[in-house]
Amino acid sequence: MKRSKVLISGAGIAGNALAFWLSKLGHEITVIERSPQLRTSGLQIDLRGHGIQLLRRMGLESAFRAKAVPELGMQVVDSAGRRQAFFPATKTRSGAQSFTSDFEIMRGDLCRLLYDAIPKERVKYIFGTSVETFEEQGDALQVRFTNGDVDEFDILVGADGLHSRTRAMMMLQGADGKDAFRPLGEYTAYYTIPRPVAQGEEYVATSYIAPGNRFVLTRRNDPNRIQVYMTGKAVTERLDSVKRGDVRGEKKVFVDVFWGAGWEVDGILQSLLETDDFYCESQGLVKLDSWHKGRVVLLGDAACCPSASTGMGTTSAMVGAYILAGEIGRQLRSPGNQCQEGVTEATVWHEAAFQAYDSKFRPFIDQIQKGVGEPSVFDKIPWSPLTIGAAHWVLWFVSCLRLDLFEGLLSDQPVKGWELPEYESFQTGHKEP
Repeated sequence: MKRSKVLISGAGIAGNALAFWLSKLGHEITVIERSPQLRTSGLQIDLRGHGIQLLRRMGLESAFRAKAVPELGMQVVDSAGRRQAFFPATKTRSGAQSFTSDFEIMRGDLCRLLYDAIPKERVKYIFGTSVETFEEQGDALQVRFTNGDVDEFDILVGADGLHSRTRAMMMLQGADGKDAFRPLGEYTAYYTIPRPVAQGEEYVATSYIAPGNRFVLTRRNDPNRIQVYMTGKAVTERLDSVKRGDVRGEKKVFVDVFWGAGWEVDGILQSLLETDDFYCESQGLVKLDSWHKGRVVLLGDAACCPSASTGMGTTSAMVGAYILAGEIGRQLRSPGNQCQEGVTEATVWHEAAFQAYDSKFRPFIDQIQKGVGEPSVFDKIPWSPLTIGAAHWVLWFVSCLRLDLFEGLLSDQPVKGWELPEYESFQTGHKEP
């Protein structure tokens, strides 16, 4: 097998998952991360369907469960804090799934878990730098880093997130010429605040709907803090005039819009002003006709973010990383099988790998992204006290009858009729239950 020199930009879940699989193939791998250390921030995420299958193939299920969030389910409350409905966590491995799955974890814990599973003698990590420029020169890609270093690689993988600088430097656009990022017209704030667990309190997600299309969700993974998620249509109009990354300005918008919303919101907002892990993001999709150009390929949210509303961003990153690594291994294990007359193996192996990655992974992503962002009946509902009361009654009725509220939205296999490819290089005798 040809030994290839691979650069991965981004040490998040997608980048680390790719490094994990590539490390089994004997390539020379470098992962760069612009943060000065492994970024273990971020709130609660989960794995579903094929993501769980891959976790088991990686041999990481036990380590995952040791760090899993013990969330018991989700409750819906009214402005007085009274429970209106409760949906318990899913504890089965098949069928319809609840809001809380059996595989919930903090983003930072999953990132650390993947990082710790990677043999550092096979993968080199460089923190505190990123790609400044890259240029193809013959059979290699010359990369200049922001720290001033210059090196050559066979390929560059952009796993640098929703607002990928790699994607911007590639100048990739969709068929209609629009930017790859398609905003959905909604912002969400993510942060944690101090809140010691009260006597008798359970680890339950709490959802609250306030008049004026304002939504708040809290979750607990720590006895001393809670996670907070806030979103609302009124926020979008105000945030469009705030420079991205202006945390003070973003916080002010959320305080102004949500103040007086009822329940415990005012107390949460007072703590918001002091929190140091506030993060505000425009919800959106990334849609591209191609995920690669020359010796550069995109992965994870940089390539095909499905938006947080699908709950499939983490699973998609894991699946995409597995397929990309598998196709790189397959092409380098069969040298010359894609060569045209007069073209060397070194020139074409990456093109064949990238094309196979695109063709095998795109049907998966197309299913997840289908319909996301299209107008729905919920967009037309004026969330007044009357409609909120009606929604509470419906949710109570559904929860009492234990109906599958999330059927069709959340299931054990969100992507139907699609199977994980098998790669000879990764056969380790795993057995899936």
